[in-house]
Amino acid sequence: MPAYQSTSNLPVILLTARAEELDRILGLEVGADDYVVKPFSPRELLARVKAVVRRTNSLPPKQVSPETAAYAFGDWVLKTGERELVGSDGLSVPLSSGEYTLLLTLVERPKLVLTRDQLLDLTQGREAGVFDRSIDNQISRLRRKIEDDPKVPKYIKTVWGGGYSFATEVRKL
Repeated sequence: MPAYQSTSNLPVILLTARAEELDRILGLEVGADDYVVKPFSPRELLARVKAVVRRTNSLPPKQVSPETAAYAFGDWVLKTGERELVGSDGLSVPLSSGEYTLLLTLVERPKLVLTRDQLLDLTQGREAGVFDRSIDNQISRLRRKIEDDPKVPKYIKTVWGGGYSFATEVRKL
C-alpha cells in the first residue's frame, strides 16, 4: 500500500499524456484511484472526480488499527505483524497476499456487508470491472482454508444481492 494511503483517504486521479497500457497499469498499481489521458473533456473529468469521490465516501471505516495487531475469531488468530493465520493447533496456514489482504479487510469490519466493488477498492485500490469475479475466487479459496465446511460457511457469509459479511465475533488481541 502506498504511504499516502496509510495516512490519508484523499483520492488521487492521474492526469497525463502518457497513454500506453503499461503507464496506465503502473499508475493504478502505485495507488492512483483513476487515470485520465489527455486530451479529455471537462465533463469526463468531472464525472470521473465525482465517481472517485462517491466510491471513496461509500467505503466503511476501519473499526480497529491493523498495526501489528492480532485478531481472534473462532479457532483462528490472524497476526498482522507476521501476516499469518494460525489455527488452534498452533500451525500456520499459508495465505497468498490477496487472501491475507481480503481476510484482514473482512476481520477489520466484522458483521458489515461489503459489496464486491467495496472489497475490490479496499483490497486492491481499484474500480471493479462489471464482470470482475476475483473477489469471489479469493473468498472461495479463503473458505477452503478457514471453514470446517466451505459449502456451509460460518465465518464468511454471502449476502445475496449485497456482497459478503464476516459473520462472527472478532477480538483484537
